Amino acid sequence: MTTSLDNLQSALDAALGGRIKALKRDRGEITITVSAADYADVVRVLRDDEQLKFEQLIDLCGVDYSTYKDQPWDGPRFCVVLHLLSVSLNWRLRVKVFAPDDDLPVVPSVTEVWSAANWFEREAFDLYGIVFDGHEDLRRLLTDYGFIGHPFRKDFPVSGHVEMRYDPETKRVIYQPVTIEPREITPRIIREENYGGLH
Repeated sequence: MTTSLDNLQSALDAALGGRIKALKRDRGEITITVSAADYADVVRVLRDDEQLKFEQLIDLCGVDYSTYKDQPWDGPRFCVVLHLLSVSLNWRLRVKVFAPDDDLPVVPSVTEVWSAANWFEREAFDLYGIVFDGHEDLRRLLTDYGFIGHPFRKDFPVSGHVEMRYDPETKRVIYQPVTIEPREITPRIIREENYGGLH
């Protein structure tokens, strides 16, 4: 496996050179980080270069690093992560790109490179608010019509903003402000005598 990773790393260095901002080898996998400005060119090279041939996009997801490892995060907040597969060469690769603006996270769309990115990018837009520039049909995918906010962001309230219920008087589903009051839940511990055979 080490030889295969060495070969992949050499091919990545040869094809991408200085466009790789960071390269990490961990648990038998390679992760590269590229800038948002280079992202569109890099993914085309990853697919088209004869030494790489990443024909298949396995997954694309968003990440909110604002509370990463419960520590203050220094750097861009939103990241897009791709998992790629080269069927021809039996290689896997993880690609990370950070959106440069936290207030309006934008990265280029890769739907022209891999059509499978279509729904993945819509999901990341819906749940994280990451905008994919060039996506032809960027709209919400999992949340309801008129939903406010992006529920996978770390600062989104756990109870949400609105709730919906069926109103028997109007015979329709209605939306209203959340009526759940936040509360601290403290577990109650009950110890029985001789629990588990202990004295």
